[in-house]
Amino acid sequence: MARTVQQLFDLSGKTALVTGGSRGLGLQMAHALGEAGARIMLSSRKAEDLEAAAAELQAAGIDAGWIAADCAREDDIQRLASETLERLGSVDILVNNAGASWGAPAEEHPVAAWDKVMNLNVRGYFLLSQAIARASMIPRKGGRIINIASIAGLGGNPSGMKTIAYNTSKGAVINFTRALAGEWGVHGISVNAICPGFFKTKMAAVLIETLGEKEMAEHAPLRRLGDDEDLKGITLLYASDAGKHITGQWLAVDGGVSALIGG
Repeated sequence: MARTVQQLFDLSGKTALVTGGSRGLGLQMAHALGEAGARIMLSSRKAEDLEAAAAELQAAGIDAGWIAADCAREDDIQRLASETLERLGSVDILVNNAGASWGAPAEEHPVAAWDKVMNLNVRGYFLLSQAIARASMIPRKGGRIINIASIAGLGGNPSGMKTIAYNTSKGAVINFTRALAGEWGVHGISVNAICPGFFKTKMAAVLIETLGEKEMAEHAPLRRLGDDEDLKGITLLYASDAGKHITGQWLAVDGGVSALIGG
């Protein structure tokens, strides 16, 4: 008998690792997974921020812990994977969300800054996915990987933005998602991407202040920026059995902006 919608979206008994989970979009997605019943492990670089985020989740009745790690460093990634598995036993859901950006004209963009963005936004996703899949998902014949890309990976730089490394990295994340889905489907692992548009987060604060929230919202068909609920639905779809036949896909959550730029 087919399960009910509530049963399909239920994550009770599942475990999830969310990188970049101490604030913003990562914390929002952690809330979504935890509210559906999953046990959560948060990771980011700063212990103080993680402690506060875990306390927020726990106050909402969510089983949450944290591990400080820099996902631009291979040794930290391996430690994060092993400590998470030691504490949770397995990882059913991996959310690759830790990321960095850098603004500079392409002709002046520092090579060191390019490498910083690529190491975290692309190489880090690959290394952590590999570590978790090898140790948990492939042996257990199943898992969900959710990669956070961006509408910046769908085209050029709108609104005078000059973030060539970030755009390039997010385009790479989209094809990384497709390639990994093609390889790991045989192991029962789905791999999908979310492409957020502009959300009112700390990472986007300078851009919003510079361009103006109202002006940015007016460029979206829905005339709004993303809020602290707008990634919850797609995250839960990708992570749960409601999305068990979806892999290798990306979805823009952007108020319709990508429909205007040909994404």
